[in-house]
Amino acid sequence: MNVAQLEVSNITKRFGSLVANDRISLSVSGGEVLAILGENGAGKSTLMKVVSGFLRPDAGEIRVNGTLLPSGNPEAAIRAGIGMIHQHFMLIPRMTVMENLILGFEPRTRWGQIDYGRARSTVRQLADRFGMPIDPDKPVERLTVGEQQRVEILKAFYRGAEILILDEPTALLTPQESEHLFESIREFSRQGLAVIFISHKLDEVLAISQRVLVIRSGRVVDTVPTSSTDAPTLARLMVGRDVNLGMGRRGNGTASIGEPILTLDQLEIAPTREHQGLGPLSLELRAGEIMGIAGVDGNGQQELAETVAGLLPHTRGSLRFAGESLDNLGVRDRLARGLAYVPADRQGEGLVLDFKIWENFILRDYYRPPYRRGAGMDVRLARQQAEAAVKAFDIRPQNIELPARALSGGNQQKLLLAREMSRKPRVMVVAQPTRGLDVGAIEYVHQQLMALADGGTAILLISLELDELMKLSDRIAVLFRGKIQGVRTREQFNREEIGLLMTGQTRPEVVNQ
Repeated sequence: MNVAQLEVSNITKRFGSLVANDRISLSVSGGEVLAILGENGAGKSTLMKVVSGFLRPDAGEIRVNGTLLPSGNPEAAIRAGIGMIHQHFMLIPRMTVMENLILGFEPRTRWGQIDYGRARSTVRQLADRFGMPIDPDKPVERLTVGEQQRVEILKAFYRGAEILILDEPTALLTPQESEHLFESIREFSRQGLAVIFISHKLDEVLAISQRVLVIRSGRVVDTVPTSSTDAPTLARLMVGRDVNLGMGRRGNGTASIGEPILTLDQLEIAPTREHQGLGPLSLELRAGEIMGIAGVDGNGQQELAETVAGLLPHTRGSLRFAGESLDNLGVRDRLARGLAYVPADRQGEGLVLDFKIWENFILRDYYRPPYRRGAGMDVRLARQQAEAAVKAFDIRPQNIELPARALSGGNQQKLLLAREMSRKPRVMVVAQPTRGLDVGAIEYVHQQLMALADGGTAILLISLELDELMKLSDRIAVLFRGKIQGVRTREQFNREEIGLLMTGQTRPEVVNQ
C-alpha cells in the first residue's frame, strides 16, 4: 500500500451563511485515481480550490507527503506538487504551446535570458513521457479543445505536479478525445502520480477510478471501491433518490411529430478564419421533433446554431420559419417569432455574469410584455418569475439577487436553460444542454426537453454526447466539415455508423431519410 500523497482532514469552507464544505476528509495515494462525484453546488470545485490554494478554508488542514500545506497559498500548493486543471482553460490564445507552459517559470541562460532551446526540449520530453504529443511552437488559438487540455496538463507537469486534480475534464471533449485522456490518466497512474478526477459522468468514473467519494450538500456521503459499485448506486448516493438513467424519447410513448416548421434550403456559409464553412446544407425540422446534430467539435455545429439564431449571416440559400423567410431578420425579430437559443458558451454568449440572476432570466424579453409596463419594467413580476424558475430547476444557491458569476458552471447552465425553456418557444436551438451538469440535473433537463417537444416545440439539439443524442433524438444528422453526411431516425442509427460518419467515412446504406 502506497503512503498517502495527499491527506485532507476536516475541511470546512463557508460563504456567509452557506456551508460549501462541511468537515470533509479524504486521501489519495500515488498510483491511484480517486473520483469525486456530487451534484452541482455540492462543494466539489470549492474543495479542490481549497486543496490547490485558491481558497482559504475556515477549518481543517491539508498534508502532502505528511507535511502540512499552508492554506490559501497557490504557490505553496504548486511547490508541494499539486496541479489543478480547471474546467475552463487558463491559456493565452496568441501565445505558443511552449510559451504558455513556461509562463512564470521560464528557464534562464547564465546571462539571464530565456533559454528557449532548453524549454522546447523539456516540453517535448514531458509530452513523450506522458504520451501527450503536442507541437511546442503551435499557437494555442490553433489547437483543438482536446489539445488545449493537453497543454494545461503538461503545464502542471512542467511545474512539478505529482498530484493532479482534473475538474470536469471531459466537459468540452469529444468521445475520441475523452478516450485519449483516459489513456493518459492510466499512464499517470502507472508512473505513480495521484489523480483526483471530478466528474458528473457515471460511466467515466466507473471506467477510470479505483475509489469514488460522493459529496452531497457539502458533506461526504460515502467512499466506495469502484469495483463494488454501479451507476444506479452512485446516482442514488449523489442525489439522495433513485434516478432514471435509461428512459428516452420513445420510452415515454408520447412523441408525436407534426408539420415542418424550420426549413434550411441549400444553406451556405463561406469559410473564414473564425468560422468553419457550412453547406450547402438542407434540413427540415418538424413541430414536436427533436433533431440531433452529431459531429466532432468544430465541424460546423456552432455555425449552424448561430445561423439559425441570426448571429451569423449565410451567404447562399434560404432559411424559413413556419413558411416565413428569416433571411433578413435579426436576432430579436427571430426571438419574437418564437425562436429560443441556448449557446454552447454559457459564460461568453449565454449570460451576463455581472448581472443578477433575475436580470439574466429576463434578458431576452425585458423590453416587451409582460415585463415591459409603459416606459418602465415590472421588476416585481420579473423577480417572481425568476424565483419560480430557480426553484423548478434547482439552481443553487437560490438567491436571485446574486450575480450569475457567483453560480457554479453547472448552475449557470441550468439558469440559461430555465430562461429559454420558460419562454415556451416554437423552435429551440440548444447546444450542449447538459455540459457540466450532474446526473440528477441531466435527468431533469432531458425530461424538460422531451416535455417541450411533446408540447409541439421543434428542437435542434447539438451535442457532443452520443448517448444523449441516441436517448433524445427522433432523427440524427451527422456533420463533417460543414456538410451533412447522413440523416436517419434514431432507431436506424447505431454508434458505429455515427462514428464513421463523424470522421467522414460513409457506407452506401447510410442515406438521408
